[in-house]
Amino acid sequence: MIPLADNIPHRRFPIINWLLIVSNVLIFFFTLSLGEVAQQFVQIFGVIPYRFLNEFDSFEVMTIFSSMFLHGGWAHIIGNMVALYIFGDNVEDRLGSIRYLIFYILSGVAAALTHIYLNQDSHIPTIGASGAISGVMAAYLIFFPTAKVITVFPILFFPYIIELPAIVYTGVWFITQFFSGLLSVVSNAQAFGGVAYWAHIGGFVGGIILIPFLLVKKYKRRRYIDEYYPW
Repeated sequence: MIPLADNIPHRRFPIINWLLIVSNVLIFFFTLSLGEVAQQFVQIFGVIPYRFLNEFDSFEVMTIFSSMFLHGGWAHIIGNMVALYIFGDNVEDRLGSIRYLIFYILSGVAAALTHIYLNQDSHIPTIGASGAISGVMAAYLIFFPTAKVITVFPILFFPYIIELPAIVYTGVWFITQFFSGLLSVVSNAQAFGGVAYWAHIGGFVGGIILIPFLLVKKYKRRRYIDEYYPW
């Protein structure tokens, strides 16, 4: 499933969300400009579980944050930034810019720590904003469960554009990540298929846990037109 848009407009310019998108894109182009040195750059600033646990110092802690802004290819950066663009603006609307930034970073930390814990012997660098964006998707699910997500959905190898409620879209996404993560454990593969599924799960669960601590209700908020909470 590839998200294209949602039907919830933001009420104010999502400055932090755009700064995150621009930062990720600029760092991606900087990485490309390094040429053959790019792989070494990723090795240094990506999260490597074995190195993190066995050579632990302040630099290794820093790699948790630097890894969130590195991407391994065009599909990686485009997929992540499209998802951040679609879901992040509304979450920033609800949390406010500063709390949104804190939430984004902490979700990424939760994702990285989950991946490290479950892949302690891995020497493969883990990079990408996917873990933090998974947390953003969790927050979107909590805030806008009945919002419509316009999605490219493959049926018998043919792409169809359909509208899915956010609770369905994120539910299918989470189930896919969870069972892919289980498969990686059963097959004894680390970052199975090149994707750190458990980092996605860790970011998503971390986002759900973090939301109650960051959502401060200082005033009675006007609801979105189609906002409805089944819980």
